[in-house]
Amino acid sequence: MKAVVNKDGCISCGLCVSTCPEVFAFDEDGKAEANGKMDDSNFASAESARSACPVAVIDIIED
Repeated sequence: MKAVVNKDGCISCGLCVSTCPEVFAFDEDGKAEANGKMDDSNFASAESARSACPVAVIDIIED
């Protein structure tokens, strides 16, 4: 599984980065991005970040 962020809709609130820094970080433009390093140990926090995103721009997909 991997997380994907739609950067066009990202408002750079930082909720995903603070909730799951193992998966999410800010890029050079200040938008959130997913580094794709999802595993069993961080799936729950990545899912929490996806669910809490105020603009719903995070997807978790099968890779």
